[in-house]
Parts: sequence; structure tokens; C-alpha cells
Amino acid sequence: MAMAMSDSGASRLRRQLESGGFEARLYVKQLSQQSDGDRDLQEHRQRIQALAEETAQNLKRNVYQNYRQFIETAREISYLESEMYQLSHLLTEQKSSLESIPLTLLPAAAAAAGAAAASGGEEGGGGAGGRDHLRGQAGFFPTPGGASRDGAGPGEEGKQRTLTTLLEKVEGCRHLLETPGQYLVYNGDLVEYEADHMAQLQRVHGFLMNDCLLVATWLPQRRGMYRYNALYPLDGLAVVNVKDNPPMKDMFKLLMFPESRIFQAENAKIKREWLEVLEETKRALSEKRRREQEEAAAPRGPPQVPSKASNPFEDEEDDEPTVPEVEEEKVDLSMEWIQELPEDLDVCIAQRDFEGAVDLLDKLNHYLEDKPSPPPVKELRAKVDERVRQLTEVLVFELSPDRSLRGGPKATRRAVSQLIRLGQCTKACELFLRNRAAAVHTAIRQLRIEGATLLYIHKLCHVFFTSLLETAREFETDFAGTDSGCYSAFVVWARSAMGMFVDAFSKQVFDSKESLSTAAECVKVAKEHCQQLGDIGLDLTFIIHALLVKDIQGALHSYKEIIIEATKHRNSEEMWRRMNLMTPEALGKLKEEMKSCGVRNFEQYTGDDCWVNLSYTVVAFTKQTMGFLEEALKLYFPELHMVLLESLVEIILVAVQHVDYSLRCEQDPEKKAFIRQNASFLYETVLPVVEKRFEEGVGKPAKQLQDLRNASRLIRVNPESTTSVV
Repeated sequence: MAMAMSDSGASRLRRQLESGGFEARLYVKQLSQQSDGDRDLQEHRQRIQALAEETAQNLKRNVYQNYRQFIETAREISYLESEMYQLSHLLTEQKSSLESIPLTLLPAAAAAAGAAAASGGEEGGGGAGGRDHLRGQAGFFPTPGGASRDGAGPGEEGKQRTLTTLLEKVEGCRHLLETPGQYLVYNGDLVEYEADHMAQLQRVHGFLMNDCLLVATWLPQRRGMYRYNALYPLDGLAVVNVKDNPPMKDMFKLLMFPESRIFQAENAKIKREWLEVLEETKRALSEKRRREQEEAAAPRGPPQVPSKASNPFEDEEDDEPTVPEVEEEKVDLSMEWIQELPEDLDVCIAQRDFEGAVDLLDKLNHYLEDKPSPPPVKELRAKVDERVRQLTEVLVFELSPDRSLRGGPKATRRAVSQLIRLGQCTKACELFLRNRAAAVHTAIRQLRIEGATLLYIHKLCHVFFTSLLETAREFETDFAGTDSGCYSAFVVWARSAMGMFVDAFSKQVFDSKESLSTAAECVKVAKEHCQQLGDIGLDLTFIIHALLVKDIQGALHSYKEIIIEATKHRNSEEMWRRMNLMTPEALGKLKEEMKSCGVRNFEQYTGDDCWVNLSYTVVAFTKQTMGFLEEALKLYFPELHMVLLESLVEIILVAVQHVDYSLRCEQDPEKKAFIRQNASFLYETVLPVVEKRFEEGVGKPAKQLQDLRNASRLIRVNPESTTSVV
């Protein structure tokens, strides 16, 4: 019942939106007044969005259906035009025959009859000649059938000479003269227009041969000369009449997948002649090739062996057994689906029915799998290979980064699967990975750098690693069972993509001089996302370590220098006095901080009334050193072991050297005892905590820290010296 109510609501909404007096502003205003809150507006928005998607799907379905019907209708119109032209030609010949009948019935003398017959012949020749003359204005050259109707047409040598003479005026087309049996059918001047905006492009001259169409451009500086522009085989060419729309008139369109060109004739008569002669020539070429295929596929009788009785000159003694000639096996290409295969492939490519095109190719390959390759089969293969090339170009364009990158990796599955079926597995892999690289790059660029750095890094990691995970799963689906080299290509691509990610990561985290704690949190987030790839068997942790090691080393070095400078500054102002925290709350807070740093026995260094029996410099050094160690361990991986260890040693040396120097230089017994107490805290409490925490974080002890702790004094200085070596 709820479904029925939703359907009725959707239909009511559709009728309301489709009404003639619908006004969007008034509709939104009424909807806002009637709604109870944000939830109602969201639900109404979802209903409108669902209705829009349904309308878009219906529109797309109607467009595809109308496009298919348009192609079928255009083909039928082409057939009807050719039949009407043939009918008109037959009626003209019948009329001429009927008009000449009374002349033959007149009771005149033989001479008068002969004169009348001669007069009739001139009249008939004049009609045909007039037609040829009219076409000659546009450059019409008689075809093999029509040229010899009046007995005045040139032979094969004459046609070749005519073609040679005209094409000598076209630069860059000498290779055309090498095709045997090629001759000129029609030629004339045309003006080419731009297909989208109908702007005039250039003046051209068209040369229609019996198997192709040559387009040449004018050379303004050389009158009567042309430059080669393009050559289109007739079997891949479609002619479409363009309806007159003043001032754009007398135009027709040539379709050569995947491009099209629009030309304008001098007048309507020349345009009609171009359309007629193009269709006639295409039909003649198709009929010729069909006849050749039928002749090649027709079975031949066994060779005739002359009998001995019919050869009286044959010597019986020299009679030798004759070896019968091995007849070449014939391949039956007369089936309708094979005859229409090139055209069907063109239709599938035009309609973007890639699966249907590949199915037809598989069917043909299966049929010709174990059969020989006589000339008709080779000719068919050549036609099909041209369509395969066109189909491959279209599929390559579908995977190019210039296309829309929306839809995720699954949007490429259709083109990739068909390329694999065509035997282009390597190309499919390369294009798929290139497409996904562009998609990842675009997704990273579209991220807005706003708010805290850690928030941006969370978004960056989510976008990148989600895309990488989806790409890996789609790759495994598309290329399962293919050459293992594709998987190597994917690993190389993943490393390149990781480099793209690290560039964006480092630019935001390390180049902007973020604190070590922020950098550590960001690196931790990146590592966690990277480890999720292990679910599909892809471990890129070592790659992200290798790419980040220099930036992390730089961050550790910078923060180490900051701690050393701060410690030196505090040492220079050291008065060796106990800390007075003034309030119990402050003392309790310090105890919690020291406990979080790992110092469990800090109670023994506290006195009465909020006093601490340690120097402010030593306490600050302890907190800063332990904070540096905790953040550095978040960044740790084996390549950073010595860098972290050396940084810790340098930081600790600054403090212990200052304590050692102060102990040797101080003369006041009370202050000297206080300094010894601080030295004991450093050696017996702080250094063991640092050593233990380092071993826990790294997994192995550090000999340098052990030596530092076991030494009673790290630096031997001159007792009489009053200058610090720090």
C-alpha cells in the first residue's frame, strides 16, 4: 500500500512539473511554506532527484532508439532514391523510343528513312550528351557503363590517362596511381564548412574514383593546382543530404567514422549530381565485390582430362600417369551475415555497441579458424581489420583521461573487457592505469586545503587509499587470468601513485613547518590507511617509508635543534634554585606530567608547601626530552634508527655537560649539594626511563644510551676552567 501511495505521489509530482503553467520560483515558495521542516524538504528533494534520473534514463533510451531508427530510415531512403533515379532513367529511355517509332513507319524511300534514322540518332545522342555536358560543368567523367552508351566513351587507357592528367595537378597523391583498375568518375569544386558552427573553412576540390573519394585543397598562389587533403574508401563512407536552411543551402554531409565533414555545392543541380553519382558508385563497387566473392566461392568442376582416343598424336609408349592438380579448398562467404558483416560492424561502432561488435568478430574468427585463406578471405579480413582498428580507436578514446573520470574504476570495465577480447591486453592495462592515475590526480587536486592540517590529511588519505583500493579490486576483476606482466605493471603504477600522494602529503605537513607532534599524527594516519591495502595482498608500507624518510629526517633534525637551543638558553640563566609551584594544584599537575613521561618515583623529589627539590632547568629538560622521544617513536621505522638515536644522544649531552660543568665550578657547598641531587635525578631516573622507552618503541636496546647512563661523568673538563664546553 505504501508503494502504491509513493507511485501515485510520483505520478502527481510528474504531472505538476510537466504542466504548462509551472513556475519554479512559485513552486519552491509554496513548498517551503507547506513543509514542516528540513526532513520534508530533504524527502521532496530526493523524490525530485529520482524523477530527474528516471527522466534522464528514458531520454537516453529514446535517443538510442531514435538513432537506430534514423540509421535504418537513412538506409531505406538511400535505397528508394537509387530506385527512383533508375525508374526516371528508364522512363526517359521509353519516351525516346516511343517518339522514334512513327519515323520508322513512314512510307518513305530508303534514303529518307536513313536520313530520318540519322536525325533520330543525333537527337538521342544530343540528349545523352546534354546530360554529360551539364555534369561536365561540375567535372563529370563517364562511368564504364554509361560512357559507352553512345559509343564515344574512352576505354581503360583513356580513363587512366584522364585520372593521371587530373591528379598531376594535385600535390602529394602519386601513390593513388599505383592502384590497378582505378579511374575517375566525377570531380568538382566544393566549399567546406565547420560542422558545429557552420563557419566556412576552405575551398576544396573533390575527385570521386570508382573505389574512393579524394579531397584536395586549393593553392591560391598557384592557379589550377591543389594539395592533397584526405582520401576516404567508399565502403566506409556514408552520404547524408543536409536540408536547406537559408543562407545555408546546397549542402551534403560525408560521414567517415569517427569524423564527419560538410560540403556546399555551387547550386542545387550540382548537389543532386554529387549525391546521385556517389550512391551509384558505391552501389557499383558493392555489386562488383559481391560478384567477386560469389565467383570465388562458387564450386568448380573437376579438371577435364583428355582421353587417349581423342589425341591421335600421343605415343602409347611415352604414356605417363598424369598427376591430378590439387584444387584449392574454397571457403563459403555467401552467407548473409558474412556479406553484411562490415556494415554491421559500422553500425555497432556508431551505436557504441562494443559487445555486439566483438561478438561478430569472434563469430567470424571461429568460422574461419581452420579454413584456408584464398584471396576473397584475405579481402574480407582486410575490411574487418579496418573495422577492428576503428573499434580499437574508439575504445582507446573511451579510456583516455580526456573523457569524464566520474563513475570510478567500474566505469572503465566495459572498454577494458572488450580490448582484452580483441587481444589488446597490454594496451588495455596501460590505458586503464593511465585513466586511474588521472582520476587520482584530479581527486587530490580537488581537495580543499582548509582548517587544521590533520583534518586535511584525513581527507587526503581517505580519498587516495580508497581510490587505490577500488582500482586494485577492479584490476583484479578485469585482468584475472591474463598475462602476469599486467600485475607487474600495476605494482609499478601503484608506486608512482604513492609518489603523487607523498608529494601532496609532504607539501602540507613538512613544507609548512608543522610541529613534530602534528607531523607524527599525520604519518600515523597515513600508515594506518596504507596497512588496509594488506587485505587484498598489496603491501606498500615500505614504499611510503622510502618516500618519507628524507622529510622525517629533516623534521627530526629541526626539532632536535630547537630543543638544544632552548636547553642552552635555560642553562645560561640557571641559578640552581628549588622550584616553588605556589599551589597544590600546580604541584599535582606537575606530578601527572612526570608520571606520563614515565618518571614513577617523582614523589621523593617533592618537599613541603609545594616545593620541588629539583631545578626548573632539569624538570623542563626532562619533559621536553620525553615529549620528543614519544613523537619520534610514532615516526619510527628501521631506516630512521640511527638518526633518532644520535639526536637523543646530542640532546642528553647538552644537559649532562652543563650539570658536570656547574658541579666543578660551583664553590658554595649548599648549591653544590643541590647540583649533585639534580645530577643524580638525570643519571638514575631520567636516563633509565629514556633507555627503557626507546627499547620498547624500537624493539631492541641501544648501546649508546647504556654507555651514557653507566658513565659517572660524560665529559672530562679542566677543574680550573671557568668556561663551559657546551
